[in-house]
Amino acid sequence: MALTRKFLNALGIEADKVDEIINAHAETIEGLKTERDSFKEKAEKYDGVKAELDEAKEKLKDSGKEDSYKVKYEALKEDFDKYKADIETEKTNESKKGAYKALLKEIGISEKRIESVARLAELDKIKLDKDGKIEGADDLKKSLKTEWADFITTEGTQGAGTATPPNNGGGAMSKDDIMKIKDTTERQKAWGEYIKQGGH
Repeated sequence: MALTRKFLNALGIEADKVDEIINAHAETIEGLKTERDSFKEKAEKYDGVKAELDEAKEKLKDSGKEDSYKVKYEALKEDFDKYKADIETEKTNESKKGAYKALLKEIGISEKRIESVARLAELDKIKLDKDGKIEGADDLKKSLKTEWADFITTEGTQGAGTATPPNNGGGAMSKDDIMKIKDTTERQKAWGEYIKQGGH
């Protein structure tokens, strides 16, 4: 069933909430379309490289200059394998990021902050099970609830206020300063304060 204003109104959802839901849904759809187009473009490049690889393989088979073509073939195959691995890595990371965002939403992170928090995820440390869910999700949820407590909202309440500036020596830290922090937990806390102050 399509997600329409008429459908949401029929569920008894308040008008301002309906607008928020429709806008969030539209953003999600646009994101998926962009991702689809990106993978489609990569797939077309993939097909082109594969055809070139197959052609080189045939030439190697039919040519008397086996050594020369073998070198070219091996070089082309190496590039092809790397390109294929890069595509697989990108697809895996997109899946991890999607699962991570779902987890953030599940623990109550504000919709407006999910994208900003997700950018800080260490995707290489996240593993997905066969169902595409994050392994050790319960432990990760506990950690996220602690690190991003200020961004967790509850029904009928406002998010944490931002009147008090971060305790970082008097001035707001820049993105560069934050990225120089080696400790992951401290870096995420600093990034959280930065976002609360209106940083992007």
